[in-house]
Amino acid sequence: MDALAVILESPKHMAVQRLQLTPAGEADAVIAVMWSGISTGTERLLWSGRMPPFPGMGYPLVPGYESVGTVIEAGAASAVRVGQSVFVPGARCFGPVRGLFGGAASHLVAPAARLVPVDPALGERSCLIALAATAYRALGGLRAGATPLIVGHGVLGRLLARLTLAAGAEPTVWETDPVRQIGASGYAVLAPENDPRRDYAVITDVSGDASGLDGLIARLAPGGEIVLAGFYEAPLSFAFPPAFMREARIRISAEFRPEDLAAVTALIDGGRLSLDGLITHRVPAAQAQDAYRTAFADPACLKMILDWRDAA
Repeated sequence: MDALAVILESPKHMAVQRLQLTPAGEADAVIAVMWSGISTGTERLLWSGRMPPFPGMGYPLVPGYESVGTVIEAGAASAVRVGQSVFVPGARCFGPVRGLFGGAASHLVAPAARLVPVDPALGERSCLIALAATAYRALGGLRAGATPLIVGHGVLGRLLARLTLAAGAEPTVWETDPVRQIGASGYAVLAPENDPRRDYAVITDVSGDASGLDGLIARLAPGGEIVLAGFYEAPLSFAFPPAFMREARIRISAEFRPEDLAAVTALIDGGRLSLDGLITHRVPAAQAQDAYRTAFADPACLKMILDWRDAA
């Protein structure tokens, strides 16, 4: 079996072409992908060639870890059934072509245990589950009544703000781009210079800006915590004396785990987390090259979706 796939042949050189798929085993499932999302964090770095050393890194590769589709084959030991709608957090089924993260293709072969059943009524919005799980992991043990700061109002920042509200806390969000300052519901979005507070107990940075750590430390309350939840291509550094005086803590929030996916799926199913209003652009998968450029260059593009339903 083969599939139409997005292939990064080398930095800034992309193609959409057919690849042979690894045969499915008894514990695997074959998924006909309907939609996949483009990540403006890790995929931007892969596309530009600026991705720091990372396990599995190398070209050519198939990117993507935000895919949703329908199970069309399920092995005897598979935990999913044919016809089920599932979220696929990437795959490694393209033989010599690396899957990093391997979700941008018309068909995928993946271990059934990694798939997350989703409500078909969510449609393309199910592609946002990975980002929601990433935001949930960054949230940590936030208490009701807390007033944290979130830096960045892209999709990840918006999901983090929504999860913060669902936890009974009241976030403030910083955003420097006027285009991205709009779209908040239930929380304030400010330019940093318009925020006088310097007593945040928790500041979560999802901007990916490696140069802003000193400015964030200056806004911490004593004993406060900075959570680094973006993906940073440049080394991070900070001046020690201000951090020392505040006894600042720095936590790195890694990629989501299965329990994070389960938690956000329950919140979505229970109506406590909405995925509405976050997908701004969608194009047929055959136009992937233009889609990636738009996703990375247009600040009005919060989330770009590739539509694989008509991919031959």
